[in-house]
Amino acid sequence: MLFLLSLLLAALVAGSAVYCVLVLFAVRSYRSVLPPVGGNSEPISVLKPLAGLDAGLTENLRSFFTQDYPAYEILFAVRDGADPAVAVVNDLRREHPHVPTALIVTGEPPYPNAKVWSLDHMLRAASYDLLVMSDSDIRVDSMMLATVAAEFRTSAVGVATCPYRAVAGRSFWSRLEAAGMDTEFWGGALVARMLEGMRFAVGPTIVARRGAIERIGGFDAVKDYLAEDFVIGARAADAGCGVILSSYVIEHRIGAQGLRQNFGHRLRWARSTRRSRPAGYVGQLFTNPLPLAALLMAVAPGWWMLAAAAIGLRLAAADAVARRALDGRVHWWLLPIQDLLSFVFWIAGFFGNHIAWRGRRYLLHADGRFTLTD
Repeated sequence: MLFLLSLLLAALVAGSAVYCVLVLFAVRSYRSVLPPVGGNSEPISVLKPLAGLDAGLTENLRSFFTQDYPAYEILFAVRDGADPAVAVVNDLRREHPHVPTALIVTGEPPYPNAKVWSLDHMLRAASYDLLVMSDSDIRVDSMMLATVAAEFRTSAVGVATCPYRAVAGRSFWSRLEAAGMDTEFWGGALVARMLEGMRFAVGPTIVARRGAIERIGGFDAVKDYLAEDFVIGARAADAGCGVILSSYVIEHRIGAQGLRQNFGHRLRWARSTRRSRPAGYVGQLFTNPLPLAALLMAVAPGWWMLAAAAIGLRLAAADAVARRALDGRVHWWLLPIQDLLSFVFWIAGFFGNHIAWRGRRYLLHADGRFTLTD
């Protein structure tokens, strides 16, 4: 029995090592696509759904007011006019009066996905065809709009995802999650891009043609999905719209999460991913070599060379994703803890079908839709 268990663990560790090699090739593939230079200066509508005061909100939003781009507008949406984010927006509007803006109060969302409700309102008010949908915790430099606009200079591109470099807050749990995003999550996304092509989008910042949104049925078609970003990318690809991973890397300011908030987010993410990409979720077993290698060493120390190779490849893949793809860095001492925690929540994601989000409780359905339960 122990021999069979050793063989199983060895096979899993070997699979993890192969996966890490794929990550290295996927980073190389992504880096081989050179950023575009010029070629498009069409006007852009930036859509910003807001809800409360994120850490660094003023600087996050200011970075969109200071774009080196000839023509763009920024639309903001809040659920309630008393939202504290309104004061931040008004201060920035006074600070940058040359940037056209609009502030929309949407009221309580009838959609399960409140963000989609806000995006739907802003889309109807937007003046332009090229849309940048960006969360409130995103920070960019002055060339962001120019870069993504150049990627849309051809009509073959309908949707683009901007990869992000996670910037943690001061809490330990926030730094752990940032380490996972900058190594494990984007490693998986880059491998999916290399093997399948871009058939998904990732939510913090998505750029899209209005026509591409209309071809998938508008935001009404994704209002019932928790992972509306993934669905937008998948349906756009199915509709024949070109979907790409942008060359522009944004900063995702994830804030200083406590343990409870962090664990809730991880569980929500795991349960949502399992329903968005069921086969891919099972394959995530191979994305955490360190726990698997530790288990192999505990059960069969004689396999130490295989375990050491998998660990070395995991470190090489983490460095390639964080440093070469995202222009960031790896906090090496966090990786073993993050990989172990990720492995635990991967297992937890197979169980349960409820999530908590913004103080409300929802039921997740098998197709990725979700409904409010309280």
